[in-house]
Amino acid sequence: MKFLDLAKVYIRSGSGGGGCISFRREKYIEYGGPDGGDGGKGGSVWAEAVEGLNTLIDFRYQQHFFADNGRPGMGNQRTGADGGDIVLKVPVGTEILDEDQETVIADLTEVGQRIQLARGGNGGWGNLHFKSSTNQAPRRSNPGQEGVERTLWLRLKLIADVGLLGLPNAGKSTFLAATSNARPKIADYPFTTLHPNLGVVGIDGVEFVVADIPGLIEGASEGRGLGDLFLGHVERCAVLLHLVDGSSGTLIEDYHTIIGELEAYGGALAEKPRITVLNKIDALDDEERAFLKEELEAASGTSVMLMSGVSREGVDGVLRALRAQIDEDRLRQKGGADEEETWHP
Repeated sequence: MKFLDLAKVYIRSGSGGGGCISFRREKYIEYGGPDGGDGGKGGSVWAEAVEGLNTLIDFRYQQHFFADNGRPGMGNQRTGADGGDIVLKVPVGTEILDEDQETVIADLTEVGQRIQLARGGNGGWGNLHFKSSTNQAPRRSNPGQEGVERTLWLRLKLIADVGLLGLPNAGKSTFLAATSNARPKIADYPFTTLHPNLGVVGIDGVEFVVADIPGLIEGASEGRGLGDLFLGHVERCAVLLHLVDGSSGTLIEDYHTIIGELEAYGGALAEKPRITVLNKIDALDDEERAFLKEELEAASGTSVMLMSGVSREGVDGVLRALRAQIDEDRLRQKGGADEEETWHP
């Protein structure tokens, strides 16, 4: 199944049914009076976050969603039936944007969250509604209210605990395949992953979700290569795992390229907790490992871990470091929620 994280949809709520002009006519009843019923309400369009979805591929094949119109009112004081609603079922982590692709209408981050995207039109009043002491036989009714028509964008941002960053061929897919049941494409020639992959990783009886983000290149924030198309997926991650290819001849330049793209993307992405790992150490001897680690620590200003996704050397240590950062993030979020819920006079 192809990964799709951006989709354009056209929605329209239902129009309300028109009111009815009718008079009661029965044998032996001289003054029947008005009995026209109101029109039914038009259907609304909703969006709901559901389980079991991790892509917007369903919206590749259907982009138009129109709710039912309300039925018109009828005689004998009968109200028209309401139009049926339409619910767009989207994955958790979906943002709903206006047509300008900038205005965020809703951000569905939990299962069961719902939002009304277009409200159905009200039904029109029948002539029974206009009866009064001075107008006992009204011959007027209201038409139903028109439905709302909108063009919206759905943008999926993966819900993952860890986001993998690095240049193409830094070993991100190999790391994901070595630590989870995910099976991204891996080969012995250079190429970059084209679609994000998710994997569930376990260490010491605790599981967390890792997202393999397609590799960045220099100038990605300006639209080169895949651009910053997939950087939005790491916005929700608790920690970033930055893999640096130890076999590359431009180790420091590679590191600064990724950091520069994170800063150019903006927001708080560059300020997220980040673990830097020197990868592919199976191709290095002890002297080269020590030298490159020292160089990378001087460039990054933080400690650097050593790892090889192929031989699994150092993998468990990296996973434990990621788990510790995830636990800290969850405690921080829980503490922030408790502070918001605390009442102050």
